Amino acid sequence: MTARPRNGFTLIEVLVALAVFGVLSVMAYMALGQTLSNADLLGERMQRLEAIQRTIRYLDSDLMQAAPRPVRGLLGDGYEPAIRSSFGSEYALEITHGGWTNPAGLPRGTLQRSAYRIEDGELIRYHWRVLDRTINNEPIAAVLLDGVESIEFRYLTTDGEGSEQWPPTSVTGPSGFRLRPRGVEVVLTLTDEGEIRRLVEITP
Repeated sequence: MTARPRNGFTLIEVLVALAVFGVLSVMAYMALGQTLSNADLLGERMQRLEAIQRTIRYLDSDLMQAAPRPVRGLLGDGYEPAIRSSFGSEYALEITHGGWTNPAGLPRGTLQRSAYRIEDGELIRYHWRVLDRTINNEPIAAVLLDGVESIEFRYLTTDGEGSEQWPPTSVTGPSGFRLRPRGVEVVLTLTDEGEIRRLVEITP
């Protein structure tokens, strides 16, 4: 008698094929998962770098356009310097600067009063709608960056000396209210990036 040809697979062949398919599926799933994980990490990294760059742009713009315009004290009993930065201040930096655009043509100037300080690891930028504000003028706050350990400003005086605060301790009274440094070094310390240094030249 002539043997009949087989028309299908044996059980062992089916099991081997399923095992191979399972291994390939697991490998493909792992590769896809790793790709998605890398994409998420890359996205987070890009967002972090964009936040750092945005913060530096704000600092650069405010410092480069520093204006010699003192502001009235909150109680109207005197004036505060155009640039104020000292260890006992409420803000790490408080500054009058230009560059406040007015596309709507509102009846206001282009100078703005801004300030920076760290709260709960976040660097916050404040600005006021008026220069000579009162207690009722609340600032508008914007969180620029998180994961911030410290921010320091070092000022270069007109005679080439350095100062940790502004106005310098060598200048007293109203004579320092309109004084501006030649340049400012910004030292930003982040939990994940370490120190970031930026030297900004003040526009004469």
